[in-house]
Amino acid sequence: MTIGLDTRLREVLGKKTGDKLSEGLGLETVGDLLGHYPFRNATRGESTDLGSLRVGDEVTVAAQVRAATVKKFYPKAGRAGSYGRKPREKPRELLEVIVSDQFGRTLSLTFFSQSWRAKELVAGRWGLFAGKVADFRGRLQLNSPQYQLLAEDAADPSSAIEEFAGALIPVYPATADLPSWNIAKAVKTVLDLVTDLPDPLPRSIRAERHLMGYTTALRQIHRPESHELNGAAKKRLKWQEALVMQAVLVRRKAESAGEAATAYARGGALPDAFDARLPFTLTEGQRQVGDELAGELAGVHPMHRLLQGDVGSGKTLVALRAMLQVVAHGGQAALLAPTEVLAAQHHRSIVDMLGDLAKGGELGAPPEATRVALLTGSATAAQRRTFLDEVKTNTAGIVIGTHALLYDGVDFADLGFVVVDEQHRFGVEQRDALRAKADRTPHTLVMTATPIPRTVAMTVYGDLETSRLTELPAGRIPIATHVVPYTDSRWMTRAWNRVREEVAAGRQAYVVCPRVGGEDAEEKEGDKRPPLAVTDVIEQLQNGALQGLRLALLHGRLDADEKDRVMRAYAAGEIDVLVATTVIEVGVNVPNATAMVVLDAERFGISQLHQLRGRVGRGAHAGLCLLVSEAPEGSSSRERLDAVASTTDGFALAELDLEQRREGDVLGAAQSGMKSHVKLLSLLKDADIIEAARAEAAALIEADPTLAGEPAFAALVDDLAADRGDYLEKG
Repeated sequence: MTIGLDTRLREVLGKKTGDKLSEGLGLETVGDLLGHYPFRNATRGESTDLGSLRVGDEVTVAAQVRAATVKKFYPKAGRAGSYGRKPREKPRELLEVIVSDQFGRTLSLTFFSQSWRAKELVAGRWGLFAGKVADFRGRLQLNSPQYQLLAEDAADPSSAIEEFAGALIPVYPATADLPSWNIAKAVKTVLDLVTDLPDPLPRSIRAERHLMGYTTALRQIHRPESHELNGAAKKRLKWQEALVMQAVLVRRKAESAGEAATAYARGGALPDAFDARLPFTLTEGQRQVGDELAGELAGVHPMHRLLQGDVGSGKTLVALRAMLQVVAHGGQAALLAPTEVLAAQHHRSIVDMLGDLAKGGELGAPPEATRVALLTGSATAAQRRTFLDEVKTNTAGIVIGTHALLYDGVDFADLGFVVVDEQHRFGVEQRDALRAKADRTPHTLVMTATPIPRTVAMTVYGDLETSRLTELPAGRIPIATHVVPYTDSRWMTRAWNRVREEVAAGRQAYVVCPRVGGEDAEEKEGDKRPPLAVTDVIEQLQNGALQGLRLALLHGRLDADEKDRVMRAYAAGEIDVLVATTVIEVGVNVPNATAMVVLDAERFGISQLHQLRGRVGRGAHAGLCLLVSEAPEGSSSRERLDAVASTTDGFALAELDLEQRREGDVLGAAQSGMKSHVKLLSLLKDADIIEAARAEAAALIEADPTLAGEPAFAALVDDLAADRGDYLEKG
């Protein structure tokens, strides 16, 4: 029987096994199964590091049996007569097996009423053990795990289980009903039937990069003959992932470069008047990026650019200057924000920066003035009518809004420039819906305040030109950050006193909690207590540490009017301390806010903490951020917090964040399609492959835009472009 990558697994392995692979792992074809790579290889006599296990994980571990003990126990006694049971039942048997790794760390395996297993689970035997990690009285264990013993004598692999003839044993991502060794058996069956498969990598690249053939790579990653051959197989398959992904991005970038857009000349009365009124000098970075944007807006092809700006670097100012260039020449600019709080903040700050230049049509306004319109989902009918009229007649040159901008009925007179803030919070359909409101392809600027590691930007945003703002405006004082132990009452007293001191000096503070409160109070597995909630904390502070101060609450469940009222009051100095969730994470700009206390700080990510503390110290006074945590000294959580406290360099923290997160978490849930194509490639460890693949992809597309000369490779590129293009397309 000859099979190919498109052959259905049920045809090769039978309906029962095929159904298990489909239902448990979503594997339908031979290609799916051969693309389900082992996540590691166990070596005979070498165990899994049991210290790396986490409660709740489905794992397959290689370990050696240390002891097996049969114990008797009584089930919990029921009430007399309940369900016909007696108060005390007969004793039952429990087999407890202790297995260990080479470091002496142990894991408990428990089997109920299966004491017969003690005859094979004897001390010295090696095996693979699969199950879900649980915690019983502080000890890790697997309950009734599936297992496969490797050999009677660990030194004699000849008696090993049939599926593993070599010294390396592949360990696969598995399920409770489909352990790793069953997957390995299915892979062996398939590989025995596969002959030479078409190699999708261009021959020239394989030769130049010394990469092994495709079929050989599949055999050596699933049934490795040695560590060296296994490593070579991984390198080749990583190259394939990187080259396909970069080819999609390079081709999309090339296609967008051929589109036509309206050209907006540099300068103009409106941007010139705005620049003349600026009360400060632009940073070198703001001038440089502003010049890049101005040049691209003046071009006949649409701009597609990503603007990364560290906290407080002035992205909004740079974007506003670009918007004014478009408005000065008759176009409209739309700013899409992910939340009503952020949209309203942008509207207030832009109107404040423009002054009477935002009063177009009003008596006494400069002739070059425009209007700045705001639309959110909570707008009243009258507000919406006014907005629609100003946008349709081009009275409003700058339009700011949330998803409400995307609805039918919002018609622009001449949309020429789209700015998407915090773009990762939007789906491509939403961005496209706004772009579709333009008569010609609009220029597009995507902004993010979250610093993005270089390899992530190259991989995920590779179809966009990238600009970075790293300088802080002149006079901005770096924020001091300290970790405060929640369990030390003296430290906590001092923390709240620091907040009082800032308020006494006429300034304001934030207190941030990870949770709103109410119905989301259930504990997560393994939590000692639920995360702190703003609805509880504000009450405690009002009656305790911050009694007498003016406190207010802000979270995502408040209606839009209440959110806006609270933010306006806080910005006006009518509130001393704002107790909030991460709804304030980005965009909120109150220069008088100088102190922040983040409670349960270990529950936030590195980049999120960096964004949060960027809300303070935005004015003339120094900022202070206190990260309150129960994380003990030496723990990974405490190390993360110490790292945040040690630097205010967001890009350095982004690299650290990448190191500490799982690869799939980096790509994110919205990029699940990307994750299905990126199985081996590491954005952290494989930067050299990603960069080289980018150059190779650019050369391929330039020489052969349709990839007609590489049909097998083109098929993979087309598959990713069609299947995952919705995510990849940001232009």
